[in-house]
Amino acid sequence: MKALRLGVAALLLASVCMAGTKLLVTVVERKSGRPVKGLKAEDFSVFDDGVPRQVQSLDYSSGPMDIMLLLDTGLLGSVVEPVAENLIGQLQPNEQMAVVAFHSAADLIQDFTSSRELLLRAVASVKYGNNPRALDALYASITGGFRASTFRRVIILLTAGMEGPSRVGEIEVVRLARRNGISIYPVYAAGVARSLFENLARQTGGACFNLPDMKRSSQEPPGPRIFEVMRSYYTLTLAGNPSLEGKLRIEVKRPEKLIVSGLPLE
Repeated sequence: MKALRLGVAALLLASVCMAGTKLLVTVVERKSGRPVKGLKAEDFSVFDDGVPRQVQSLDYSSGPMDIMLLLDTGLLGSVVEPVAENLIGQLQPNEQMAVVAFHSAADLIQDFTSSRELLLRAVASVKYGNNPRALDALYASITGGFRASTFRRVIILLTAGMEGPSRVGEIEVVRLARRNGISIYPVYAAGVARSLFENLARQTGGACFNLPDMKRSSQEPPGPRIFEVMRSYYTLTLAGNPSLEGKLRIEVKRPEKLIVSGLPLE
């Protein structure tokens, strides 16, 4: 009987290891800001706190999203408001967006809806001139903000690029986003908090967009390029059952310079 129990336990352990862990990965060309398509499992190397994890399989997806737009209400309203309007214009009929205006707190001004009219009206109602705290706003929005979501969970952090004296830290926001399966996409107008925005994206399967850089590379509005990246991602299955609670490092074996980010999935 003891041998039977040990055998069952071994089978259960083996099934857990075979099941593996899912990892959502976004890959973007550094120069063009376009998503990289056509990659294979053998192109990826994944390290969890320095420990290599074997990539067993890979799927490429381009699916719908539930999007929360966090709108900076600092002094540069004339910069962020037209970008917000352009982003709203990219919604597909089966997608939903919510609008949160943030300053020292985060105010939900429009709950999830597919109505572009309601979203544009919400953005037009925002008052600017505050001292924004992006990390506090992210933490508050992630906490319970996607309870009714059905698709991939995404936050667009549309900001002038400044960060105020937030009470929570970067690590806390990343851990909360991972626990809730949320990817963060900072879109910013200045480079003051660039390293913060890049790390938030890299550790949650998102991507970072610098508006002046985008304008220099192309005269087209930023919305289509941002949504092209958000809708294009890989799902990797990793061998074993790692916790993935620590820092992820994901490398792609390609000659060109790439930006790679990952989000552990339950």
